[in-house]
Amino acid sequence: MTEPAPSRTSAATSPARLTVLSGPTAVGKGTIMAEMRRRHPDLWISVSATTRPPRPGEVDGVHYHFISPERFDELVAGGKMLEWAVVHGRNRYGTPREPVERQLAAGRPVFLELDLQGARQVRQVMPEARFVFLAPPSWAELVHRLVGRGTEGPEERERRLATARQELAAVEEFDHVVVNDDVARATDEVLSLMGFDPQ
Repeated sequence: MTEPAPSRTSAATSPARLTVLSGPTAVGKGTIMAEMRRRHPDLWISVSATTRPPRPGEVDGVHYHFISPERFDELVAGGKMLEWAVVHGRNRYGTPREPVERQLAAGRPVFLELDLQGARQVRQVMPEARFVFLAPPSWAELVHRLVGRGTEGPEERERRLATARQELAAVEEFDHVVVNDDVARATDEVLSLMGFDPQ
């Protein structure tokens, strides 16, 4: 389900394309995104907005735009979200539309990290985008990663695992599947799909 990796030159000369990375909770989407940013500081990665409070170490405008529910409502009502969703039955997450459209118009590849609901919304409005599913090596490993990061209590973990089961069942909706069995290797694969030199 993968393609040969084009060279950096071909990425620069081909039309700008949106790449959407999705996958279940705790699969390592944020880790892959951070590694991509480390290798290619010039890679433009959209920063989502969310109504949830920051976790320890998270920086507003870097990890997320942390905004109030009222401000989120204003952006949705004004058509200024490319996608948005209620995640795990509680907090809302969304992608501001204008920065994405501006970067694509300027010819720069754009990368979005989204949950399944968000990816489905983007497919409706931008079906030409590339959709990549980040999968765990196994269900047991996914549970291990979620428990190991220690950021959720038992009730929240169960809620997230129930969501993860639904997300894993949607894998066939995606153009490519990348298994996150090793961060460096999985990052190589995602960057290659986008036409970047994995370095």
